[in-house]
Amino acid sequence: MFRTKSVEQSIRDTEEPEHALRKSLSAVDLTVFGVGVIIGTGIFVLTGKVAKETAGPATALAFVAAGVVCALAALCYAEFASTVPVAGSAYTFAYTALGELVAWIIGWDLVLEFALGTAVVAVGWSGYVRSLMDNVGWTMPEALSGPDAAEGVGFDVLAFALVLVLTAILVVGMKLSARVTSVVVAIKVAVVLMVIIAGLFFVKAENYRPFIPPAEQQPAGSGWDAPLVQLMFGYEPTNFGVMGIFTAASIVFFAFLGFDVVATAAEETKVPQRDMPRGILGSLLICTVLYVAVSLVVTGMQHYSELSVSAPLADAFKATGHPFYAGLISFGAAVGLTTVCMILLLGQTRVFFAMSRDGLLPRFFSKTHPRFRTPYRPTILLGVVIAVIAGFTSIEELATLVNIGTLFAFVVVALGVLVLRRTRPDLPRAFRTPLVPLLPILSVAASVWLMLNLPVETWVRFGAWMALGVIVYFVYGRSHSRMARKGR
Repeated sequence: MFRTKSVEQSIRDTEEPEHALRKSLSAVDLTVFGVGVIIGTGIFVLTGKVAKETAGPATALAFVAAGVVCALAALCYAEFASTVPVAGSAYTFAYTALGELVAWIIGWDLVLEFALGTAVVAVGWSGYVRSLMDNVGWTMPEALSGPDAAEGVGFDVLAFALVLVLTAILVVGMKLSARVTSVVVAIKVAVVLMVIIAGLFFVKAENYRPFIPPAEQQPAGSGWDAPLVQLMFGYEPTNFGVMGIFTAASIVFFAFLGFDVVATAAEETKVPQRDMPRGILGSLLICTVLYVAVSLVVTGMQHYSELSVSAPLADAFKATGHPFYAGLISFGAAVGLTTVCMILLLGQTRVFFAMSRDGLLPRFFSKTHPRFRTPYRPTILLGVVIAVIAGFTSIEELATLVNIGTLFAFVVVALGVLVLRRTRPDLPRAFRTPLVPLLPILSVAASVWLMLNLPVETWVRFGAWMALGVIVYFVYGRSHSRMARKGR
């Protein structure tokens, strides 16, 4: 259960002709992928909710705090991705450092994360597109607008079609995916910059006072809704005040999810030792700067107590008498979700592919396309499954479940850096995480703290999924593992 796979063996597996992926990505492509998946609904929606309910104008500081937590993890990811340039991200890293069972658990976790994330984003994209269609007088039939829009069984044809189109793009090749992503990300970033620049003309200094509103005790949670840290230590999170900034950071952390997906493309990068750290850290830095700027502008345009929770940026422009910008923001949100959906789907297929190549999932899925050199079998399978889920299911907000899995992956990667530094100090490392062991320990502590601030219900669901994964591992993965067969 705790057998590890050497870095050399992991790299040799990528050189088998029928299991090899095409190397076509540069540092710019990776940065674009990172920005494409990070900037989603968080920047368009989450800013208002946090400012109004938790941190006020100090939401900008909450984004900085969340960015620091992500940066600690990103430095660990960068070392692993440059040292072990193999598809699979945290799954592959765990296999080389912590053993097969831990790797399986992380891979099982990531597959669920990316599947739920892709489906939820596709449904959200469909809602934005229908809203834009309504603005020009086009109305989708209720039966084709999702299960909530019609009596009986409904079908969200837009979400279904989006996932299938993106699946086809990913099958054709990573370079095409990178080009499509570059165009869409350019549009999305242009809209964000427009919001920042145009909003500066409507900022009023009095809206920043007080910048850190006086602290208020949150209503005490109970049972399933209570944060785990409250039940364990009696700690009750605070709205506003200095501690409110850290409470807000645990919420806006959702807006940073995705930079770790860049690591899943390590095997398809031309010079991973150089380009992976640049792509991971560069995309995180760009998004942090944009998030801070947007939060400062929106809280300066309108007093935090008056901000809209559902569409704060659009409504702030409406409040200043500029509805044109509100429509443009909705367009930017719809466009932005396209790349988020595609890159989450990409990340999931690469993890699935890496697990099947190791024998923990059926090897049938580890064959690459003879022409495009992409993992077309898992891409098609997962794409169809997720398209059906997005079409037939009304999905509630599952950000906390996705988030706890991501934080768990952060913990595993940081611990993996510590273990691999001790067990394989001889490995050539193109990028080295600074201040080891201090920085990985801080990364673990910060990630665990944010996990403890999540509701008990999230922990129960996460535990149930992990327990199911352990059963699958002992029934199938442990006996079919390539490492087990080599041992025998």
